[in-house]
Amino acid sequence: MKPAIRLAALCAGLALAGTALAQEVTLKVHHFWPPGAMPPSTLLGPWCEKIAKDSNNKMKCQIYPAMQLGGTPPQLIDQARDGIADIVWTLPGYTAGRFPLMEVFELPFMNNSAESGSRAAWDYYSAVGNKEFPGIKALAINVHDEGYVHTREKQIKTMADFKGLKMRAPTRQTNKLLGLLGASPVAMPLPALPDALSKGVIDGFLLPWEVIPSVKAHEMVKFHSETDPASRALYTAVFILAMNQKRYDSLPADLKKVIDDNSGAALSQHFGKTWDASKPKGRQPAVDRGNTFYTIPSSELVNWEKATAGIYDEWVKDVTAKGSDGKALLQNARDLIKKYEK
Repeated sequence: MKPAIRLAALCAGLALAGTALAQEVTLKVHHFWPPGAMPPSTLLGPWCEKIAKDSNNKMKCQIYPAMQLGGTPPQLIDQARDGIADIVWTLPGYTAGRFPLMEVFELPFMNNSAESGSRAAWDYYSAVGNKEFPGIKALAINVHDEGYVHTREKQIKTMADFKGLKMRAPTRQTNKLLGLLGASPVAMPLPALPDALSKGVIDGFLLPWEVIPSVKAHEMVKFHSETDPASRALYTAVFILAMNQKRYDSLPADLKKVIDDNSGAALSQHFGKTWDASKPKGRQPAVDRGNTFYTIPSSELVNWEKATAGIYDEWVKDVTAKGSDGKALLQNARDLIKKYEK
C-alpha cells in the first residue's frame, strides 16, 4: 500500500474511533437517599443497568447517592435544570409552594395505591404539570405507597393524640395536614430525620415503610399507626426522575431512543408498583424490634377527613389565583386515579 493511501486509511480509522468515543455518554445521577434504600437499589440501579444494556454500553450512569455532589435535597431540581447533574430523583414538594399544580397528588386521602397514583400523576404531569418544570425532561413521575404515622413515646389512635406533638412531614401539604390534625408540623427533608429524632427535635414523623430501615428510624420510635387499608392513604408525596433537557437534546438519536424507550408512563407505573410491593420488607425490621402497631379504623379516619377538608379548598384557591382552574384540575386528578384503580 502506498504511503499516502496508508495515511488516509489511518486518518479514517482514527476519525471513526473518535466518533465512537464521542458517542460514549456518562450521565451524572444525583439523589438524596442512602445507597441501600429501596428506591436507588431496587429502581434506579436497575434502570441504569437497562439503559447501559440497551445502548451497548454507549451510555452509562455515574450515581451519586446521599447528596454526594453537594447541595441540599430541595436544590436537586435546580441541579437538573442547571446541568450540575444530568439526572436527579427528588420530591418537587421539598421546595414548598414552587410546584403547586403537582401538589394535588399530595393532598390527604387522594390515593389508595402507588401504582394507580403514579399512572395518574404521569398523565396529569404530561397534560398540565410539565409547564412548572422548564429545562427539565421528566423520565418518571410517581407517588409512594401509603404514608403512616410513627411516634417515639405516644401511640396515635385518635386525632386528639396529635395534640402537643412535633411531627415531621416532607411537603407543605403534609405539614398542613398535621397542623389541622392538631400537631406542630416540622418541615425537613429525609436526611435530617435521624438527627432530629435522636435529639428530640421531633416526636414523630409521617413516612411510608420502604425508606424507614435505610435511615434506621424504626430504632428511634416505639409506635406505628397505620390506617385502615379500606380507606384512602393519609398522605402520599410526588417524586420526579428529572433529566436536564439540554443534556437529553445533545444525545445522538440512538441514545435518545434508549432514554425514550425506558421512561414515561410505563416507568412511572413500574416505580409505583414496586413501591406498593415494598411495604412488607420495610415494615419487618420494626416488627422484629418489637415495636407496637395499631390500625386506625375507618370510623376514626372519617373525623380526620372532615378536619382536613379545607386543604382542598385552599389548594383550589391557590392554583386558581395563579391562572389555572383549580376545581377542574382537582377533579381531573381524582378522575385519573379512579381510572387506573379499575
